[in-house]
Formats: sequence, structure tokens, C-alpha cells
Amino acid sequence: MSTPYPFTAVVGQDDLRLALLLNAVSPAVGGVLVRGEKGTAKSTAVRALSALLPEVEVVVGCRFSCAPGAPDPVCPDGPHETGPGSSRPARVVELPVGASEDRLVGALDIERALAEGVKAFEPGLLADANRGVLYVDEVNLLHDHLVDLLLDAAAMGSSYVEREGVSVRHAARFLLVGTMNPEEGELRPQLLDRFGLTVEVAASREPDLRVEVVRRRLAYDDDPAAFAARWADEENALRARIVAARALLPEVRLGDAALRQIAATCAAFEVDGMRADIVMARTATTLAAWAGRTVVLAEDVRQAALLALPHRRRRNPFDAPGLDEEKLDDTLEEFGGGDDTPEDDPDPDGPGGGGQPPQDGPEGPQDGPVGTAEAPAQPEEPAQPEEGQGGRPAGSGEQSAVRAAEPFRTKMLSVPGLGEGAAGRRSRARTDHGRTTGSRRPRGALTKLHLAATVQAAAPHQRARGRSGRGLVVRRDDLRQATREGREGNLVLFVVDASGSMAARQRMSAVKGAVLSLLLDAYQRRDKVGLITFRGKDATVALPPTSSVDAAAVRLESLPTGGRTPLSAGLLKAHDVLRVERMRDPARRPLLVVVTDGRATGGSDPVALGTRAARLHAAEGTASVVVDCESGPVRLGLAGALAGELGGTAVTLDELRADSIAGLVRDVQGASGAHRRVA
Repeated sequence: MSTPYPFTAVVGQDDLRLALLLNAVSPAVGGVLVRGEKGTAKSTAVRALSALLPEVEVVVGCRFSCAPGAPDPVCPDGPHETGPGSSRPARVVELPVGASEDRLVGALDIERALAEGVKAFEPGLLADANRGVLYVDEVNLLHDHLVDLLLDAAAMGSSYVEREGVSVRHAARFLLVGTMNPEEGELRPQLLDRFGLTVEVAASREPDLRVEVVRRRLAYDDDPAAFAARWADEENALRARIVAARALLPEVRLGDAALRQIAATCAAFEVDGMRADIVMARTATTLAAWAGRTVVLAEDVRQAALLALPHRRRRNPFDAPGLDEEKLDDTLEEFGGGDDTPEDDPDPDGPGGGGQPPQDGPEGPQDGPVGTAEAPAQPEEPAQPEEGQGGRPAGSGEQSAVRAAEPFRTKMLSVPGLGEGAAGRRSRARTDHGRTTGSRRPRGALTKLHLAATVQAAAPHQRARGRSGRGLVVRRDDLRQATREGREGNLVLFVVDASGSMAARQRMSAVKGAVLSLLLDAYQRRDKVGLITFRGKDATVALPPTSSVDAAAVRLESLPTGGRTPLSAGLLKAHDVLRVERMRDPARRPLLVVVTDGRATGGSDPVALGTRAARLHAAEGTASVVVDCESGPVRLGLAGALAGELGGTAVTLDELRADSIAGLVRDVQGASGAHRRVA
């Protein structure tokens, strides 16, 4: 077994270490979500925490880690008699991003359940994590229904597994820790709210601190055992402090003054629901116990707010988590007062200097590269005068970026046919969840039984199998898997015209508002998104395909305009991006959204080049929609012609709104369909 990196050697990242330690003292705090860039010791700190957790007493042979003194009365391995057990270290169980539902919650043997009436249950990761730590790296990439399952289990302290009326329940009390890189996409606000605490981590930009990071990591890699031995005393001291804080926690008093501050703070920051108040109260109480006090002080409430509220302030995917500390201090001062400060406590911070964990060095270790500063943007080439089709000027010179208009609810644009991609909310697909449409023989383990089809398959063989009683004799060959139809997420690739013909400020503001609206729709439907812009002489991948819709919104906001209209370059760049994405994820179907007025300039024959580029997409069957941005009393209909070459659909900015007279839903035609305008 490898030697874990010592928790006390992770110097720096104070908020991360404190949040983990508070949950180690009181799992009722609700877990912690760690947000930060790659290589910031997120995984190292979580794995190191397991060595600090006290050993747990378990019933010998119980797969669900029941406590000998109070075994779970409905444990699938029970009933257990109270008595002596055995000790083992607390576990850190990791949930892979690609895990199935059965791997998470466990699986029932449906064949034995039907034929013998036996509840043969194979435990999942939730059972393994009982009375330990469940760690989910890249939790933002986990399928939503799996996130719902593990958060429900964490909130209720138990897990339910049910298949065709046969159910099993077992205890699942664990410390939930999730880590994520916001660049790869955000969690939904309602899922963020289910994590008790959140912390933001980043690598230090101080050279001396980075030197210490590298020095410690190299020393650990050279001799893990010797490095861990150097920190053994600090580890033992911190382990003892966790045990002491756990023992003190039931004696901590949360006074009325602290409760008023908690309620006032949550009201001042307009957080939804009451979960924030409860989490803040539990966190403040745990902070007091961690500091060795039995009374909650205003400083505990302030620290609890900084850990429990920032992620609950996020109302949509384009909001950045955060908290106005000046407003927080004003609120605490306004609603302060009371008798919560004990007169006989000579050291209000308690042992260890208050809420912060012991500090032994300038900076903690990193899991990998500590990251680099973002490269400065390349200067835009000067825009050149040009003429658009029809002899009309198409813009001359680069325009500064304009703000997007207010987003609106858009029509749902979907890919035709039936896909098999990742679960989402856009296009029809065969999925694990949804309405049952038929049955098939299972490929591998049976997960969703089609009961009627199974009975129908077994019925003709009952006499040959010697059936004598009322029960049905079922063999494995009789089992049928239910096929279900739901919705999938797609890759929505935006190709945005940023040329001079689009440069009118009011017009570009409306265009950005439309794209922002489509991005918000993509976020809600669990799509991946990419952004390509074309202007001047070439096209640029402003954002490679990603789950981070808010990153696309940031790129869109700073998009400048001006110059020629290299339509063919934009379409060819999109073709290259989609070709690579098909190799990476062939099951995820693309939807191409071209935002343009249809003009094409630059080169010897820009119109013919654009037509040939569009036909490449049509030949590959790429579903597409052209958002027609042409305005004014005289319209050339160029965007509609482009949609015809793509084999897709054209829709104006007004028709894109869900509340327009055009109707609520329009499918995007594939290459085989005839061109039509949504009307």
C-alpha cells in the first residue's frame, strides 16, 4: 500500500484544509465542494485526510460497515447481534466519472429474486463508503442522475435500491467531497446547494512559495515513507485535535445572537430556501468546537458564511460564485450583540489559534503542474474596407466589443433521428432513463428488467422445466432488458459572423443576446458547446468544445467585430472541429448553429467557396440551423440560401424566441431533409 502524502504537509490552501477538517469533525455539515484550477493539491488533500480520521469499529464480516454497538436493523447482511467488533482505518472511496448507477448504489440479482424470492444484493460504492469518505473527482462531469443519487444518500444517510418491486435499504453515512475544475463546466445551482461548503483554490503566484511546493513534492516522490515520518508528530497532533473536537461538539451552545446573525446574513444575500441557514448553523457550531470553545462567536458565523454561502449565490450559469465581504461584515455588525462571548474564556480563539488548521510552511504540495498565467490576447489585425454582396458596404474597420442584449427563452432546436449519446435534455435518444419503448436481450449485466417480456419469454418453457407449483421457473436466457427512450445532450457548435457587415452596435448586441440565449438553453439541456468566429481573413476557434457554457459566454462578451466576411473559412473550421470531436466522442451528435446575415466577401469567389464548404456539412448529415441576422427593409435572403446548402433550417432572430408566433418546437432537418424556414 502506497504512503499517502501527509495532510499537515499541505501548507497553504487554508480554506480547503479547514473545510475538510470541519467535515471530519462533523459530517452533518454536509460535505465540501472544492473548485479550482488543475494542479492545486485538491486530490492530494482529500486523500491525505483519510489518515487523520479515527479508526472505525465494524461488525466482523459485514459488507456495510455496521457499528457493533448499534448495528443497522435492516442491514442486508443482518440481523447483527450487539457485541465486540474489529477496528479498521476509515476508507476513502473514489467514484469514477464513468461509473454506472449499479456500481454506485449496488445491484440486485433479478434472476434469483424472480425465481427464488431471494434478495441477493451486491453492494456498491455507497456501501463501501459508509462511515468513511466518498470522493468524487471532477464531480461536474458526473451524470446528473448519479449526482442526484449520491446527494440524496448523503442527505438521508441511507441508500435505496429498487428493481421491479424488490427493494433493499442500507446505511450510507459518509463525508462527501467533490472536486472540479470550473473551466470544464459548472454544476447546476440546485446541485451546488446540496454541498454543505465550498472552497476556491488556486496556485500561488509567489516564486518563493512555488519553490517550497516543488521542494516538498520532490522530497515526497524520492522517499514517501521518510517524508511521511518527518510529519508524523504533526499528523498525530491534528488527529488528536479532531477527536477532541468531536467529543466537545455536543456541548457547544449556539446562542440567539449567533442565530440572528446567521438568519440575517442568509436573508441579506438572498439565498434560496433554508438549507443555507442550517448549514451555517452547523458549520459555526463545528468551528467553535474546532477552536476548543463551547460558545459560538461572531467570528465563527463570519467564517461559516464564507464557506457556506458563495456557491448558493449563483443563480444562473453566467454568475460567478462569490461573496461581498464588506456587505457580510456590515450585516454581522448590524445584527451583532448579545451574550455569546464567555467572560471566563481567556483565549477566545481556543487551542490552535482559532478556526484555521495548524500551519507549518509557506505553501502546500501540488498534484501536478501548478498552471500558467493566461497568455495575452493577440492583437487583432486591422480591418479592411470591403463591399458586401449587392454593392452595399459591409463595414470598414474594427469595432469595439458591445454588450449582449438581455437573453430570452429560445425554441428548442433538436437533432433529428434517435441517438445514443450522453443523457441530456435536447434530442431523442436511447437512454437508461425515460419511457419504456420495448425490450431486448441484455448485453452484460441486467439493469432495467422488462417484466412482461421476461414472463412472455419464460412462459412457453414451463412444462419442459418441470414446473409444479405456482411460481414461475425463470432462466437467465428468459431475462429481457427494457429499452427506453429519453433525451440526450448534443454538441452545439456556434459559428458566429463577426465581420463588418454585422458591426452595427444595436445589431451586434441583438446577435450576442441571441447567442447568449442559445448558450443558456444549451446549459439547461446538458450540451457541450464550442464557439468559432470568423472575420477579416480567417476563422478562429474562440472556445474548443467544452461543458463550460459560462466560458463560452465570456468569450462572446469580448468578441470584437469588423473586416471582411470569410464565411467559407468559418464553415471549414467548423468541419475540422466536428471531425475531431466525432473521433473523440462518436456517440455525441452535433448541432451546427451558424449566426450570420449570409454575406460572403474576400477572395476571388467567396460565394462559391462558402457553398462548397456548406455542402461538406450536408454530405456528412450534420444537423444545422442558420440564425438569420439580416435586418432592414431590403433583405437579400442570403442566410436562407446558406441554410439550403447546409440542408438545414433558417430562423430569424425574432422567430428564435419561444414565445413568437412561429410555435414552440422546431426540429432541425438533417442533410436529407429539404430546406424550410421556420414560420
